[in-house]
Amino acid sequence: MPRPPKPLDPTRSAAHWLGAELRHWRELRKLSQDELGRLVHLSGDLISKFERAERPCKLHHTRALDAALDTGGVLSRSVALAEAEMDNRSGEMDKRPAAAVKAPRGARLGGTLDGSTHAPEWNESDPMERRNFLTATGAAIAAGPLAQLLTSTSAAAVPTTVRPADVEQIRDAATTLRGWDNLYGGAGVVRETALAQLNWAAGLLNSRCPAPLRAELFGAVSRLATVVGAAAFDSFAHDDAQRLFAFATACAEEVDNWPLRAISYNLRSRQAIWRGDPDSGLTLAELGLARADRLSSAEQSMLHNARARALAKMGRTQQTLAAIGTSDDSFASITPTAEGPWMAYYDGAQHHGDTGHALFDLSLAGHPPQEALRRLQAAVDGHGEGFARSRAFSRTKLATLQMAASDPDQALAEGRTALSEVSDLRSLRANYELAELARVAHRHRSLPDVRDLREQIAATVAV
Repeated sequence: MPRPPKPLDPTRSAAHWLGAELRHWRELRKLSQDELGRLVHLSGDLISKFERAERPCKLHHTRALDAALDTGGVLSRSVALAEAEMDNRSGEMDKRPAAAVKAPRGARLGGTLDGSTHAPEWNESDPMERRNFLTATGAAIAAGPLAQLLTSTSAAAVPTTVRPADVEQIRDAATTLRGWDNLYGGAGVVRETALAQLNWAAGLLNSRCPAPLRAELFGAVSRLATVVGAAAFDSFAHDDAQRLFAFATACAEEVDNWPLRAISYNLRSRQAIWRGDPDSGLTLAELGLARADRLSSAEQSMLHNARARALAKMGRTQQTLAAIGTSDDSFASITPTAEGPWMAYYDGAQHHGDTGHALFDLSLAGHPPQEALRRLQAAVDGHGEGFARSRAFSRTKLATLQMAASDPDQALAEGRTALSEVSDLRSLRANYELAELARVAHRHRSLPDVRDLREQIAATVAV
């Protein structure tokens, strides 16, 4: 029998009172935590943490919960008390002697950013901790080991006052580096150049910035940080990538830029899934969907794809198919003129590739492969030369699924082309996908051409 829910004590704090009210209304509406979570695009685990006051429930969360539970606005009206209580505690912390204040957990850097391997952690809903995180991370990027990538002249060239041209330069750098990453892969010179650009941009966060430019500056730095994080992800510098994606989230949230916040959560979700933690990937995707009404159709579709890929890894077939259906609906509603420049990559090929990758995992687990094969083929056919890595990913997945579906002749043709495409890239993720193709092809090892392909893949991956 299921355990009875743990009693809540609403008298402990305003946050605990809010959590108790949330549980009361959820149970009154006869909804489980998972069922309520699905209604507001959050995980059941996060709903549980809200109820136990283990995570702060912000205003945009309470508005969605009020609507789903038909509370008449009780939760939204009470959230101000919880936030005021938190602000009072933060003010008391600010008055402590400097020696007594510990660095925020998120100030510990990972990978090559300073040699530490701690994952980024901080309370993303707390403005005080976010500002501490931004200050610590911006200073570390601008003055830490990354500064060694620059000459002393360029390192000193960060202006003391931010100008519109500086913000435009960051945007141009993000666009250019994103294009290089898609074309060549994130390892090698792309990543080194990206780190140097972010080093300069992060320094601007400590410069004087006119109020009208502040939102644009933080948005531009957020976008650049996701590009640099993506290059690190592609290079398997996972601690760096995790840290940079979190930095991008903090920059976006600092100026309430919901679209760029969604971009960062999408990448954080995909990295968690890649690293074998689809449960965290699902939570991150659903956090990205918070206040989905502020996101464009393409941004919503992108995040539902991340949900689908997490659910597929978890073996939840029907939920995966439902997430893909929701993504398809959002994609069909896209109005190109309403999309930001950061979503220019998200076309039919990208959509079919992302959904095809989710269906690929289901197919390997026994789901009929026809739809996965169709979508992956559409992605391969649709990706232009500027998206060589995305095309290589989808083609490798296509060949792998064809091998798994006992169609080795067709798989060989696609596999040889994928091998050629990946050989031109500097992408450890693309190499990993090739290695998976070789592993699945092992079942057809009696065929001389398959043995030859596997040997060529081994040589390419080793290099």
